[in-house]
Amino acid sequence: MEDSYVETKVEALEDNRVKVTVTLEAADIDARIKKTYKEYANKYQFPGFRKGKAPRPIIDNALGKDAVRAAVTDEAVNSSVPLAIDDNKLYPVNPRPEFPEAPGLVEGGKDYEFSFTIEVKPEVELSNYDNVEVELPAETATEEDVDAQVENFREHYADMKDAPANTKVKVDSELNIAMKVTDDNDNVIESLTTEERPYMMGSGILPAEFDEKLLGLKKGQSAQFELEIGDKPAELLRVVADEHKKLNFDVEVKAVRKRVLPEVTDEWVKAKFNFETVADFRNNIAEGITAQKQAMAPGVKERACLNALAERVDIEPPAALVETARRNLAQELFQQLQASAMSFDAYLNMLGMNSETFKEDLEKQATDTAKQDLALDAWARHYGIEVTDEDVANEFAAAGVEDPKKLEAEWRQAGQLYMIREGVLRTKAVKDLMDKAKVSEAKPEKKSEKKASKKSAKKEEAAAEAADAE
Repeated sequence: MEDSYVETKVEALEDNRVKVTVTLEAADIDARIKKTYKEYANKYQFPGFRKGKAPRPIIDNALGKDAVRAAVTDEAVNSSVPLAIDDNKLYPVNPRPEFPEAPGLVEGGKDYEFSFTIEVKPEVELSNYDNVEVELPAETATEEDVDAQVENFREHYADMKDAPANTKVKVDSELNIAMKVTDDNDNVIESLTTEERPYMMGSGILPAEFDEKLLGLKKGQSAQFELEIGDKPAELLRVVADEHKKLNFDVEVKAVRKRVLPEVTDEWVKAKFNFETVADFRNNIAEGITAQKQAMAPGVKERACLNALAERVDIEPPAALVETARRNLAQELFQQLQASAMSFDAYLNMLGMNSETFKEDLEKQATDTAKQDLALDAWARHYGIEVTDEDVANEFAAAGVEDPKKLEAEWRQAGQLYMIREGVLRTKAVKDLMDKAKVSEAKPEKKSEKKASKKSAKKEEAAAEAADAE
């Protein structure tokens, strides 16, 4: 503990709050007062005195009798709070302290005492501390994995051909359409009007109402309708949303398209991927999937163990913890989007989400993360896992900075060292949790079940095509 402390006392309050009482010794207060008078004497010009030579009574008379005491009080309190938090190994939910009573001014020759309160993370207990049991997928490629990858390649190299003229537009159809868009004054909206363009039903680039108007149409048929743009316009309508509230559409189905998948033959894999045989092609895919699974295995195991442990937390995490987790998750996401040059709207479209569902999903993730953190803290406490000063020093040394000790001191003075301790503690707890976990291999879905589901899907598809033809 710092030499300037006489003592600190920590008293538990309600709602995960603690009261910390700090006492600074008289010698430290006197040193701070002396230092501040010297700074003021050098900072200001006092008539009749050279810079740095003005005595205390002159400074008090010019700046006010309590100016120095007030400055010393602020500095003493602000510098002591983070040190008291760190010395007592407190883990604040919000590091900003509250003062039930305004701290009084320091006095020369006397010890100085003040108190503050702070919300700390709760110490929860798990429903049990048995080793977690998790099922993990195999770390080698299965036939089903390879089949799925082959199907992805077939989809990628599929040809688009016109379906029969009597094929009706369905919710997932791919179309070629002509579209004329006008406003209420019959002015053509050039940015939306087109003689021919591909359009995927359900893509979301136009409103769902647009898709509904096309359902059941065949090649050569048209639909005329009016659409309101609304407060949250679809992607293609954003460019005109500021000028128009509703638009008139005249849409003709030029063609209903169907996807024709290539047959997987030796000739096809030779032409597309330069493999001599289908067997060589599949072996290469299996090797890639296995390597990917093995690289991802530690992360998969960690997530499974954390989810299993979090289920043993019976309380809802404090709102402040959830908010911190939400903020961190959002920051990580936007850093990833920025690094990949992807817009947030494109990310939402890729996931099939809107801003509201994204917020709901982010809130759920943040709540789960906060629960996992509390569960890890409980696990560490139960099994006596601790963080030493050496552990903290090693973290700063591993950061690769020029002066790790200086950086550690800066974090301590800023009241942020608890975050390093917390991170190290949870890392140790995760390792202990994973080392002790009982792992079994998840059983893959049986081929017979997959074949049955594929057959039923093909029957449904054939029935749908028959209905279209009718």
